[in-house]
Amino acid sequence: MNSWHDQLEVAVEAALTAGRYQRYRFASRFAVEMKGDKNLVTEVDRESERLIVEQLLASFPDHSILAEEGEYPRTDSPFCWIIDPLDGTTNYAHGFPWFCVSIGLAEEGVPVAGVIYNPISDELFTAARGGGAFLNGHRVRVSTRAPLRDTLLATGFPYDCASDPANNFANFIAFQKVARGIRRAGAAALDLAYVAAGRLDGFWELKLKPWDVAAGVLMVAEAGGEVSGFDGSPYAIGEHRILASNGLIQGEMVATLASADQGVNQGVDQGGAS
Repeated sequence: MNSWHDQLEVAVEAALTAGRYQRYRFASRFAVEMKGDKNLVTEVDRESERLIVEQLLASFPDHSILAEEGEYPRTDSPFCWIIDPLDGTTNYAHGFPWFCVSIGLAEEGVPVAGVIYNPISDELFTAARGGGAFLNGHRVRVSTRAPLRDTLLATGFPYDCASDPANNFANFIAFQKVARGIRRAGAAALDLAYVAAGRLDGFWELKLKPWDVAAGVLMVAEAGGEVSGFDGSPYAIGEHRILASNGLIQGEMVATLASADQGVNQGVDQGGAS
């Protein structure tokens, strides 16, 4: 069985390089652009991506690259690096210290290695398919907290939440009523890493991109957790609705999401009838 040691080692070095650069530039002046109404990109995002891609291709020149900020040619290789050079850009641009580098490797679309690095706390999360999940070299496991009322969850809201009814608001309200607490910190990759490490018990979000989750879903699975769609069906990278937990509360979370969705649909029907 491939341990993915060589791939993971290169990804770790790339994440540390980008993370050091982000830490150096943090709270300094840098150019900020808008990719949408609320979606930011900074020169730090772009330079971080350049540093990462350069290191990965130096070792694996035949691999494909899928990254948030740039377009890269696809190759015939079954391997694809899926990169978010700076997850939590809005936080970074505002000087809020909650962001990370996320690098995942997929083989034929299946995650096989992942790295998530928080430069501010100097916490490095790693995982390899069949090899477990680790934080700074120490193995981590998901929490054992259950039922849902005793848990701490995390989520986020899409950039178009002001204009699209698929905005996660009803889901948030439903979980707020039944869980111990919810955190909305603004970096999905770190939320998933925290589920893997047992610091959070569950996470859900919609409209995420492959680079937001490629490394994190592997970490949750390798730490003993469960990842699915909102309806409990198997999750594949690229799907727009993701639910991750310690596994013990997965069924309750699926049921809560179904209940919230039913309430939204009833409200739409009643609105249309009036």
